[in-house]
Amino acid sequence: MDTSAPLVWNDSLMTGVPDIDEQHRILVHSLTEARAKLADETSPDVLEAITQDLLAYALYHFETEEALMHETGYSAAGGADARQHLAEHRDFSAQVVAMRSTLKAGIHVAPDVLLGFLNNWLAKHIMHTDKRFAAYMLGRADR
Repeated sequence: MDTSAPLVWNDSLMTGVPDIDEQHRILVHSLTEARAKLADETSPDVLEAITQDLLAYALYHFETEEALMHETGYSAAGGADARQHLAEHRDFSAQVVAMRSTLKAGIHVAPDVLLGFLNNWLAKHIMHTDKRFAAYMLGRADR
C-alpha cells in the first residue's frame, strides 16, 4: 500500500470486525476531509482544529479497541502483540499532542508533514497491528 498517497478506504483495510472497520472507515474519511480543508486553508487554527478532531476520535477508537482487547482476553493472551498494540496507541496520542503543542507555540507544521504522519500511521496500524488483533478475535469466534 502506497502510504504517501491519500489513504482511501478499500477492502484491504478491513479487519473483519464490524465495529473496528466502521471506526476505521470514519478515521479514513476524516483524513480525506482534513486533506480537502488543508488544500484551501493552512492556518494554524485550521491545523489545530484538525489535530484536535482527529485526536478526539482516535482516542474514542482506541478505547473501543482496548475494551475489546480486554473482553476477548487479548490483553492477557496476546503477549508482546497486545503490549505493542497498546504502545502504538499511546505513542500516536503522544505524537499528536506534541504536534498540537508545537502549533499552540506558534511554530508552523507543514500540512504535508501532518497528513503524511497521520496517513502512514493509520495505514500501518490497521494493516499490521489491528489485523493481528482481529485475527485473534475472529479465531476466538470460531471456537
